[in-house]
Amino acid sequence: MEERVRVFSYIILAVFALFILRLWDLQVVKGRWYREISERNRLRSIAIPAQRGIIYDRNHVPLVDNEPSFDIAIIREDFSDDPERLSLLAGLLDLSPEEIEKRLKDGTGSPLSPVKIKQDVSFKEVAMIEARRMDLPGLVVEVVPRRNYIYGRLASHVIGYLGYMTPRQLRDPAYNDVPVTAFVGHYGIEKTYDSLLRGKAGRRIVEVDATGRVVRIVGIQRPVKGRDITLTLDIDVQREAEEGLRGRAGAVVVLAPETGEVLAMASAPSFDPNLFARGISYRDWRRLINDPRRPLLNRAIQGVYPPGSTFKIIGALAALEEGVIDSATEFTCRGAIEMGGRSFRCWKEKGHGRISLYRAITESCDVYFYEIGKRLGIERIAEYARMFGLGEPSGIELDGERRGIVPSMEWKLKNLHERWYGGETLNTVIGQGYLSATPLQMARMVSAVINGGRLYRVHLLRDRPIELERTIEIDPGSESFLKRALIGVVEDSNGTGRKAHSGWVRIGGKTGTAQVVKKGQRGVRSKRNRDHAWFVAFAPEDEPEVAVSVFVEHGGQGGTAAAPIARDVIEAYFRADGSGLRADKEVMERSL
Repeated sequence: MEERVRVFSYIILAVFALFILRLWDLQVVKGRWYREISERNRLRSIAIPAQRGIIYDRNHVPLVDNEPSFDIAIIREDFSDDPERLSLLAGLLDLSPEEIEKRLKDGTGSPLSPVKIKQDVSFKEVAMIEARRMDLPGLVVEVVPRRNYIYGRLASHVIGYLGYMTPRQLRDPAYNDVPVTAFVGHYGIEKTYDSLLRGKAGRRIVEVDATGRVVRIVGIQRPVKGRDITLTLDIDVQREAEEGLRGRAGAVVVLAPETGEVLAMASAPSFDPNLFARGISYRDWRRLINDPRRPLLNRAIQGVYPPGSTFKIIGALAALEEGVIDSATEFTCRGAIEMGGRSFRCWKEKGHGRISLYRAITESCDVYFYEIGKRLGIERIAEYARMFGLGEPSGIELDGERRGIVPSMEWKLKNLHERWYGGETLNTVIGQGYLSATPLQMARMVSAVINGGRLYRVHLLRDRPIELERTIEIDPGSESFLKRALIGVVEDSNGTGRKAHSGWVRIGGKTGTAQVVKKGQRGVRSKRNRDHAWFVAFAPEDEPEVAVSVFVEHGGQGGTAAAPIARDVIEAYFRADGSGLRADKEVMERSL
């Protein structure tokens, strides 16, 4: 009997010991873990989006700001998706129950993370939701600052747009503090300076009951607003540039030649970034990317085209600097020149006759520049083109900038596995053949030519330091002569850029007409077979303040299609108060 009692006592002690060990495990070993589970069942952390920084133009005119908006979200852990509840919510939000189920299923993050069901809802919808909140546990009404692109399409390729984070961004540690439902920069300045603009999200800790209804707010961590930034753009000049391109494809770039600041950068056709501010629909996205006019292409930095006769500026400067001609050198233009069994024609069929360099620039004589090309050779032409920024990125803070092509013997052998022919040099010196450049590169090129050979890195952020990339030694006599000839392009009676003449200011420039197909192969005269139109310009004659590049895709003659746009843009700059830019220039000169 005693033996049985002893065994029974041992059993009781063992059970009690196991009970003690289990309590120790639950309260001490795993206590913290269970407390956290308990707290998560009781507390909810809801992200409070931060307001993005405002984007201003150089004169502190707001281009992009924020406006309040309401989103409806669901915390899946607290929401019962029974048919009756789904039907009620669907009716309130004017959605189908199937749409709500799909959005809940597609939602990212943990079950405790809010999943957006409908964005930018009306005050009426919010009121109806609040009135039925007791019947809809787990429902969250979020007040969200929504991006507002004040001028719509204006400067859209520069400013850019927002979107949800991509899978790659979700894995990037740089976005760890960004709520999964937040919008981040995907294009343009919104993307480049996203880390400055987006700020830091806050948190609201709320206590919920067993049904998921909010009982009280436990604490709030306030969001930190993003930093405001000021661009170098002038909205008035930008507006004039885009107005000039209305109904046409092309680009306009306006630079401050003494700093590299972008005063305007227009690309047409454009798009409305407000389409992206609330989450672009699949239909609108497909419409944009399938549009044959390619509205998402920033032609100012991504479009590469033969620069046509605007490149004669480089040919003339190289010839003067290398001493193969001087300003008094004359050649005879009979309308064509023979080389290698081929005829290279001038645009003026009967020729210009005996002609000097000044007239060759103002009247854009091709034969004169063929003679220059023969004397310079492709290597020296390529060297000067590269010195003035062609064939290389400009430094602008936008993704996707293309380099263009500066052809040479080495380039052709490497890329086409063929040797260079003399006739290709003649095509290159008049801006045709393999040579290609972006409108931004051409504006940068003319800036360096007329500012004494200083090539600046181009920039859009006003606070960014001025970067002088290199100084090109130019004989003052060559620079003075070239400026005078470019003024003659606009002011002389036979100048090809007469349509750029202004009553406000003396403008210098150079027209360019780039062939799309060879003259003998044009076939039916359709718009797509028309030449591209170019005009590069500067103003005023002494101490230029603006350098301009205008490109009109399939626009025809540069003097007809592009020159008037440049004139209007330059006049818009001088109509506005330019004192701010001149004051900046003085400060920057002191800092340099």
